[in-house]
Amino acid sequence: MTPRTTGISSATDSSLDGLRRDFTGEVFAPGDSAYDEARTVFNGMIDRRPAVVAQCASETDVARSVRFAREHGLEIAVRGGGHSVAGMSSTDGGLVVDLRRMNDVTVAPADQAARIGGGALIRDLDRATQAYGLATTGGRVSTTGVGGFVLGGGSGWLERSFGLACDNLVAAELVTADGSTVHASLDENPELFWALHGGGGNFGVVTSLTLNLYELPAMSYVMLLYRPEDGPEVMCAYRDLMASAPDGAGGAFLYFTAPPEDFVPEHLVLTLICAVLITWTGPPGEAADVARPALAIGHEAEVISGIPYPELQCMLDDPPGLRNYWSAEYLDSLPDEAVDLFCARAPDMPVPSNSQLALFPMGGAVARGPADHPLPWRAAPWAVHPFGAWESPSDDERGTQWVRRLRADVRPWSGGAVYLNFIGREGEARVVAGLGAENYARLAAVKATYDPDNVFHLNHNVEPASVAR
Repeated sequence: MTPRTTGISSATDSSLDGLRRDFTGEVFAPGDSAYDEARTVFNGMIDRRPAVVAQCASETDVARSVRFAREHGLEIAVRGGGHSVAGMSSTDGGLVVDLRRMNDVTVAPADQAARIGGGALIRDLDRATQAYGLATTGGRVSTTGVGGFVLGGGSGWLERSFGLACDNLVAAELVTADGSTVHASLDENPELFWALHGGGGNFGVVTSLTLNLYELPAMSYVMLLYRPEDGPEVMCAYRDLMASAPDGAGGAFLYFTAPPEDFVPEHLVLTLICAVLITWTGPPGEAADVARPALAIGHEAEVISGIPYPELQCMLDDPPGLRNYWSAEYLDSLPDEAVDLFCARAPDMPVPSNSQLALFPMGGAVARGPADHPLPWRAAPWAVHPFGAWESPSDDERGTQWVRRLRADVRPWSGGAVYLNFIGREGEARVVAGLGAENYARLAAVKATYDPDNVFHLNHNVEPASVAR
């Protein structure tokens, strides 16, 4: 059963002194000068006040933090990158196991692998591997935590070439609910290793991961901007283009607020536009060849350029502190009717804002990946992702309703499965849909082995088999 949180009254000053003793990181509590900075997460809608923020610098720190929280009845949240849209990386009155100091990345170029600390961000991974001309599937922004990203499946620009991030997971180190350290790989604790391929942070605090890397000598992209009223024509062209595109092509069809950048015509700045983004694992001339059908449609601006992969990852970064609300649907088909509904909903998003309405092509190495992983959405050819991000609380109702209505519009073509990293708290049924019913039962058995008391429940939770419904 889920442990109750007794809060700061249990974590007295004297007990905190005991935690701080021999702690190689730092421990913050309310009243400490750095406490507010330590408790802040990416989503500005989340304002939680943990009793303790334990910024761990070692696996030993993590184990001590977990044991301390359990001894004092404190709910545990685990923070890698702090990007959980539902704020699952924080807690009111509990303890945050904060991994941000454990962000080292060690590249083994001869093995084409990297060992990554549990608090590393995508940008830490990308910069370290870029030095060797190597890369692996990261997300679509640079500020996401690698740990939560991989454990949730890991969808990003390179997935059609290199597979989902979790498909490239070689090994992981975890601190489990009793403070023990466990290694997981194909050869050691293989059932736990299977569970880490989409089952999220349900089984412990992942302090390090090892991922496969791939040669990536060149990266380029094509960005084409269109007026929003041209959206249906452009989206259909993009759909048809990507249906037969080589695996090296990724990208998105997008609606967003045109930024004040040099490549954006002045009359479009801060207005709603639609765009085609094609990413390519090769030189820009080849990217332009792939994009030719979209280039043939009259457009307002274009950029065709080579770019280092770490810079590509930063292109769509949003600053922390905005108010965020996201969701997703994974579609089995994308007929013209779905295209029309998708485009018709775009004007409802807050503009100007950092919101985006995205259509991502799947397929390629994603669809060919291991069928037994708990990722039933990998077979879907299209992902619809309304990503709401705005500044003012006055836009909360408009923004959240836009996301929900868009989902409802395209649901007739959805297969029901969903990438859980793209959604917040949407109920147990959505968690089961994101993992698959049979997989959920298997995951619940793994959970019962490694976390029978459901200590790690601030996630897309899988209840241990003894209490699972």
